[in-house]
Amino acid sequence: MTEQYLGLPIAPADTAFGLMAEYDADQHPNKVSLIAGAYRDESGQPWVLPSVEEAKARLGQDQSHEYLGIAGSPALINLAQSLTFGSDMAKNLDKSIASIQTVSGTGANHMAARFLAQHLCPKRVYIPSPTWVNHQTIWAGVGIHIEEYPYYSAETRGVDLEGMLSVFETTAEERDVVVLQACAHNPTGVDLTHEQWARAAEVMKRKKLYVLFDSAYQGFATGDVNGDAWSIRYFVEQLMSNGEPDHPGLCVAQSFSKNFGLYGERVGALHLVVPRHLAAQGARSELLGLARAEYSNPPRYGASIVETVLGNEELKGQWLRDLNTMSSRIKSMRRELRRRLESKGTPGDWSVLESQIGMFSFTALSQKQVSRLREKFHIYLLPSGRVSICGLNEGNVEYVAGAFREVIGSNSN
Repeated sequence: MTEQYLGLPIAPADTAFGLMAEYDADQHPNKVSLIAGAYRDESGQPWVLPSVEEAKARLGQDQSHEYLGIAGSPALINLAQSLTFGSDMAKNLDKSIASIQTVSGTGANHMAARFLAQHLCPKRVYIPSPTWVNHQTIWAGVGIHIEEYPYYSAETRGVDLEGMLSVFETTAEERDVVVLQACAHNPTGVDLTHEQWARAAEVMKRKKLYVLFDSAYQGFATGDVNGDAWSIRYFVEQLMSNGEPDHPGLCVAQSFSKNFGLYGERVGALHLVVPRHLAAQGARSELLGLARAEYSNPPRYGASIVETVLGNEELKGQWLRDLNTMSSRIKSMRRELRRRLESKGTPGDWSVLESQIGMFSFTALSQKQVSRLREKFHIYLLPSGRVSICGLNEGNVEYVAGAFREVIGSNSN
């Protein structure tokens, strides 16, 4: 038995967390981290949102350390539903939504995958290429065959809608699962337009495909929480409210890590919207069974912060301003990096920095160029060339632009 354990292969280290550890150990004075999807302020430091600070102050010493129920905080769940679907839609769907609090967005995605693998029994799950790396890992763990669909066109540096829909039209079968990112796509920063979402919804509706929305960045794409939830609400309307009664449904994996800056508190929710001729109690009971076996109860403190903010008009107003502060700074850094790259004559079309949205930008840098940035300039980003715009500020954007210029090289013309 001991030999069996000793003979286990060493699993590859997580690329992002490995690079962050390497960055932390780097002693170079000009080092820059463009790795993590975590907001940083103008000084490059973690930022506690003023709304969160005030919520913590109001909670004060009143917090107990008692267990939450298996489903989590009822107040948080109701507020999370309203934030995702809008208060009117959430009320109209009341008996058709099964929601539980989860261990952030990763937990929501994982619970969705486990539930769907056991109860929907799809032949395959369609995951965008490229996407958040954990989508692959999560679905591989539940034994459903994974197919990738083209999401990003390197030629147009936009959404490959025709390629995407062609895959669904030719290979997807009823009850197959399609993973979509609701907004601020990770890693490309490229989202579908409303017209493109409408075309995608028509295919999902007609072919009766199950849609899993990963909603990790609500408020970061446009700075408007309602605008960033447009795709989810449109799909609910088209597939569930106006669709066939036997459409299999959809779900939303929701995270509060980014839009509340509560990365380490692990606050999230999973919302299952069941076919309208069914009640949601059965689905909810199955989710509770999965949660009980996996972690019993979700974390309490972060949930209390979120429900305190969203449940108070004054604090919610401050939170919306906090979102605007973060999204505005990110847009400003996109603009500055573009301006400096273009002023240096850096080869390439850098207008994409401003057309892409959210925390991330897809630079099209090669792995060799990324390695050179790290080795020579101590600038860290993922091998894919994804840049976390949050890591830029007025103190380092000129240095980063100069390094990019040197690594990319002079224009052949």
